Amino acid sequence: MINWKEISELHVINRLENTLFKWFGVELVFADNHNKICSEHLSRDHKFKNTYFKVFMNLDYGHEYLGGDCEKAMDWFAENSEQDSYLFDSYFGHIKGMASQVQYEGEYLGTVVAYPLIGESTTDQEIAETKKKMVEHGLSEGDADLALSSLKRLTSVEKEYLKEMVALVADEIVTFYTEISKREERILDLNSELGNKYRYHAMIGKSKLMQGIYHMLEKVSNSEASVLIQGDNGTGKELVAKAVHFNSHRKDEVFMAVNCSAFNDNLLDSELFGHVKGAFTGAIKDKKGFFEMANGGTLFLDEIGDTSPTMQVKLLRVLQEGTFIPVGATSSRTSDVRIVAATNKNLKEMMISGEFREDLYYRINVINIKIPTLRERTSDIALLAQHFIDKRCAEAGMPPKNISKKCMEKMLDYPWPGNVRELENEIERLVILAGDDKSVTPDLLSARILDHGTSPAVSNTGIRMNGSLKVALEELEALMIKEGLKRCNFNKSKLSKELGISRAGLIMKVDKYGLDKRKKAANE
Repeated sequence: MINWKEISELHVINRLENTLFKWFGVELVFADNHNKICSEHLSRDHKFKNTYFKVFMNLDYGHEYLGGDCEKAMDWFAENSEQDSYLFDSYFGHIKGMASQVQYEGEYLGTVVAYPLIGESTTDQEIAETKKKMVEHGLSEGDADLALSSLKRLTSVEKEYLKEMVALVADEIVTFYTEISKREERILDLNSELGNKYRYHAMIGKSKLMQGIYHMLEKVSNSEASVLIQGDNGTGKELVAKAVHFNSHRKDEVFMAVNCSAFNDNLLDSELFGHVKGAFTGAIKDKKGFFEMANGGTLFLDEIGDTSPTMQVKLLRVLQEGTFIPVGATSSRTSDVRIVAATNKNLKEMMISGEFREDLYYRINVINIKIPTLRERTSDIALLAQHFIDKRCAEAGMPPKNISKKCMEKMLDYPWPGNVRELENEIERLVILAGDDKSVTPDLLSARILDHGTSPAVSNTGIRMNGSLKVALEELEALMIKEGLKRCNFNKSKLSKELGISRAGLIMKVDKYGLDKRKKAANE
């Protein structure tokens, strides 16, 4: 939004205002995109340069008349957005104003109005009509004569000059706004680049992927755009939704979350849109739905990919029109909510197969945020683990604990298929098992974590424990390669990386031990 107070104080704007009054006898009025007068003309302390303007604004409804004139210009620009300037008749008819719209990248930001003026072709009869109307509105004849005599009669050439000058003022405002916007965006970018955050709202992480999410959230939180959050279960999609809400201008209003997969179609209909008494068996009283209860706030639709085609139609209606009909009701109700949706499914594939409506997808996917899995941001595991330990210790009234180096190594090796949720549950278990110990050791870890990466081939079963060391090592090497080929589905590139040898070296060993035939290796 434009800071109109700063605009009014700009040196170049002040110079242009003085020039406009000196040449044409007009003053500049600024109105924002909601037609609110943003210049000082509504202030009691404002010093008017134009006598007519001063007299006009001293009328009982002078402020309303000025607002009406600016609104007239705003409405005209709404229908003629390709036009830059508009010469219009003011409330008192033959007195005119010259307006120019302030537009940036196709967005209407406000209006600049030069006021008042009359043309050289204005007749004495028209001046007399204006005077009569002013007297009818409470002015004395003397004040009306004084006001009208102060107006400059502009030639057609002078009106063209005035038009260009007012457009120049609008251009200067756009230039200032553009520079301020670029500066603020650059500051935001630099803050995100230089000031890596360990947390954003309730989210924790210092990895590059999480920094990108923090940066995105800073940009979109204050908008009204719908947000689609995509990520695996346990990655923290609801935390992101709450961060969007509590960093927006809706933060003082309600945040409500509903898991769309937790209800069948009929129940979800009632949960989202409410129902009236008698709508179905058990509906003993009216019930408000989430859309009505979250009015003014944010509604988080989790697992939206699990909704039926029928429910998708109803969601699309309320998102497009802001209206919905409770179950059993005959009239619609309105709701003003910001939608944040989430899913762990591939909605694009679901659109192709006809399981998810394309129009609903594009309605909810204005801003897309992809949450990485924990295995994609392993640099955050230590930070998250210590955070959860500190949290659990504080809740249980225990002294702080730390994670031993060996224990952390095991945790870093584990892929965490359950993501952050699995990590938090494991930490809660470790805190309980550690008891009064200050350090969490690896022996306390769950078996799946402790044994991860341990190949059956390291067992001494079937491995000779005496005789030639060279032969025993070759047997172990052959067994590790054979088991590895099975595990990696005979992908030699993948296995070579796992074993820490070159692909060419692995192929030589496969040939050496006669493991080049997959069927033979698989059947042994």
